[in-house]
Amino acid sequence: MTTHSARPRNTHQYVVIGETHLAGRVCATLHADHHPTRHLVRPGDEELRDATSAGPDAVAVLLHDDVAALRYALAVAHLSPTTPLIVTVFDHTVAEELGRLLPQCDVTSPADLVAPALAGPCLDPALVAVQRHGDRIRAVRQDQDTLCTEDWRPQSQKRWRTRAGWALRQLRPHDAGTRVLMVGLLAVLAVLAADWTWLVCHGRPAAEAFFEAARVVSGVGPAAAPATAHGYQVAAALAMLSTVAFTALFTAGVVERMLGPKLVGLVGPRTLPRSGHVIVVGMGQVGMRLCVELRNLGVAVVGVERDPQASAARLARSLGVPVMTGDGGDRHLLERLRLRHARALAAVGSDDLDNIAVAIAAHGVAPHTRVLIRAGEHEAIAETRSLLPMGTIRDVTGMATAYVVARLLGEPVAGVVPHPEGVYRQSPDGGFSRGALSARTRCRHLPAQRTRTI
Repeated sequence: MTTHSARPRNTHQYVVIGETHLAGRVCATLHADHHPTRHLVRPGDEELRDATSAGPDAVAVLLHDDVAALRYALAVAHLSPTTPLIVTVFDHTVAEELGRLLPQCDVTSPADLVAPALAGPCLDPALVAVQRHGDRIRAVRQDQDTLCTEDWRPQSQKRWRTRAGWALRQLRPHDAGTRVLMVGLLAVLAVLAADWTWLVCHGRPAAEAFFEAARVVSGVGPAAAPATAHGYQVAAALAMLSTVAFTALFTAGVVERMLGPKLVGLVGPRTLPRSGHVIVVGMGQVGMRLCVELRNLGVAVVGVERDPQASAARLARSLGVPVMTGDGGDRHLLERLRLRHARALAAVGSDDLDNIAVAIAAHGVAPHTRVLIRAGEHEAIAETRSLLPMGTIRDVTGMATAYVVARLLGEPVAGVVPHPEGVYRQSPDGGFSRGALSARTRCRHLPAQRTRTI
């Protein structure tokens, strides 16, 4: 058994592992409060053993990769079994297993921490945060300079309007491939209906007319075209020729649909909403958690992601969240997503400047739609207040930093919420207190080009 060297009781030592923005802000905040901190970017076994040999008060593993975070957490627990651990893990299954294996480990995710604070302004500008707890929805509201928690209920819509909105969402084309598919399908159906109507109007029974119309559409030809029915012969010939082109369009659309990522459905729950929805631009970890939180609150949501092969975009499909592929700052895309009829737009990508560009584009398309902006990580705009007219600003890294620092210092905290004066911590009993002010200075251990965001 390793014997740790004694040190004065008033001296606290902490270890931070990771190269993310969160790791840099946590390290800088601890240094600003005069807490001796050792920051390891990508430690090897020997470096990790050396850092834990002195018996630190707590260790924070703040990585973007869940597998790497799991490996470091298990290694620290092996080297120093009694040291408290704070680990960020996005995957809920991995987080639950890690918490079960290591009771001294506090497993969380910045995306989980800030999702309620992002969902609140999307639903109501007066809400600081909102989250579902079982059958109840609890909201945090700012009353002058204080924060209070209350039950919140969304405005209920009439049942017929909800059903009508769901029906109008079905078979709605959202890109070139689905438009080709729908044009081909509707054209074939139109030819079928026109031929059936012609035959019924000329005295054929409905079943026989449908049979002959289906033969025309399929290219087999009319079952029995009388020699004197010249008009029908010409109409049937034109229908068969046009059906060849329409069938080719329909087939091309089906092939592209089958081979594509299928992030938006043509029927079912993953169809594009038409009104009262929230548009989430940036389907990273934060965007994905925000979509899930809004869906739990009963709000329709649609995501926007540039890379259709992104892991979070594929996860959204399994969760029933429609995701459009494209640039969130594209005016045409925002119009196709019916931004004017949306409840809000949340620009929560990992790059502050991209989020600002999306907010500007959204204001150009729908000036009266609420906009939520994730900002605060880019040093050039971290302190500016000029972004306030664009919408509600949320510093994701700052809120997560306040939580991690509180847990490292051994302070009880159930969550964090934003406040004009900084970040407030919510205690397990529901009270609020001001948290440690996240340092804006860049951590000296992390070069700017090496920091990673979530």
